Amino acid sequence: MVLDVVIEDLQFRAYVVISEPDINLVADFVPAEQFEQDGDVHVTAISHPDEARTQIQDIAFNMNLGDAAVFLCGNEQIYRHTLEELGQQAASQLN
Repeated sequence: MVLDVVIEDLQFRAYVVISEPDINLVADFVPAEQFEQDGDVHVTAISHPDEARTQIQDIAFNMNLGDAAVFLCGNEQIYRHTLEELGQQAASQLN
């Protein structure tokens, strides 16, 4: 799922996927254009639904305008919870 996210004054592109926590997999689902743009690509793995909010806050704290974030979610429940924390209706997104 690719999202344009706004948290307070920060706007960024978020990639939320169900994936093993392996940074080498990021290039499989983040387009090359994202890496070619100005800005950094931040990656975090979320292994439990209760970690989603904290991981989002932590990654956003370290971001600048033009950056992107990748959330590697360990399973569908974590994926859904992460989408909800990012302001999306996860249930309707998977159907």
